[in-house]
Amino acid sequence: MSSDIKNQTQRLVQWFERDALPLWSVRGIHPALGASFERLRADGEVDTGANVRVRVQARQAFFFAAAKSLGWCDSGADIACGLLGFVESNAAHPSAGGGFTHLLSPEFEVIDSKQDLYDHAFFLLAYAWLYRVSGERAALDKAEALVLHLDNCFGAEYGGWAEGDYDHTVRRQNPHMHLFEACMALYEASGEAPWLARAGELFSLFESRFFCPKQGVLFEFFNADWTLADGATGQVVEPGHMMEWVWLLDWYARLTGQSVARYTGVLYRRALDIGLKADSGLLYDSVTPEGNVLQHTKRCWGLTELIKASLVMAREGEPDAEARAASAVDTLFRYYLCGTTPGSYVDQRGENDEVVAAEAPASTLYHLIVLAQELMRYCDGVSDRAEKVSA
Repeated sequence: MSSDIKNQTQRLVQWFERDALPLWSVRGIHPALGASFERLRADGEVDTGANVRVRVQARQAFFFAAAKSLGWCDSGADIACGLLGFVESNAAHPSAGGGFTHLLSPEFEVIDSKQDLYDHAFFLLAYAWLYRVSGERAALDKAEALVLHLDNCFGAEYGGWAEGDYDHTVRRQNPHMHLFEACMALYEASGEAPWLARAGELFSLFESRFFCPKQGVLFEFFNADWTLADGATGQVVEPGHMMEWVWLLDWYARLTGQSVARYTGVLYRRALDIGLKADSGLLYDSVTPEGNVLQHTKRCWGLTELIKASLVMAREGEPDAEARAASAVDTLFRYYLCGTTPGSYVDQRGENDEVVAAEAPASTLYHLIVLAQELMRYCDGVSDRAEKVSA
């Protein structure tokens, strides 16, 4: 393990401890409601005019619970409980018999009561981590009740779940990817086999539907029967999601012993080939399987997933993957963790890598803290292996 990856890991840890957590635990939380604001403006102040996505509450609950588990935020479990308690009291669906609404006004009142599958994946993830840091069985009970609600209301033919309780023209792989993540997190937290079985069903969807072995890419949009969506919509590829699946598949392999190398290497190399802007090291938001750029923008989260995938490939012996990860952390600071307010960040860069979205969505902290977890796990794992070899 090089000193570069250790130094960049410590750099990110210090950014969380010194800057991000002090900022977001105070300025990012409504002092009376205990709910998360949607985002900070470029000047670091709360954007009090922004509508608030309900899923942001779940993602922030995960963030603070994870920070608590790392010893970075003593109040993390309490903040997470407050966030979830606010949603359960103020944004539960009024008539569906379970689950949550979708969107709140700047005054934190429900203005869109639809139920969306993607939103609910993050509540399952939040419950998993709340259980990890609190040990309270109620968090697992709520997760079980929520997934039963999804089964009853949104279970769909051909596997997986419908998009929600609204009309939709395509099905997305993205909510299922995060449900895969949530089920693995719930299994790790609880040790209860049904969660791993659900993860296995979602892995099967990846193998049979989402991944295209002929082109070596992950597709995003599908018809109701999981055939590829028609026309240009069906050809959308998000390199960041390909990288994210590398990390998730590696996690699944560690839990089950199932080999996934036939997928991870292909996804990683193809994402680099078709999705990387070589001069800056940023990932395009979307491309075609041939590498034609559909969106010249580059979100912050895509780079965090590139780094996580590079750590997976470094453990698998991929040449230069560790160096690429270390360099990409430096790139993360150069292009995104460079807001004028310490602990804030830039969300999106444009065609020429200029800032096009300087606001800092609270939801991005989910990606950033998972990255920190994975960097620390990588460094600890390399150190442990070195000690065993020298013993």
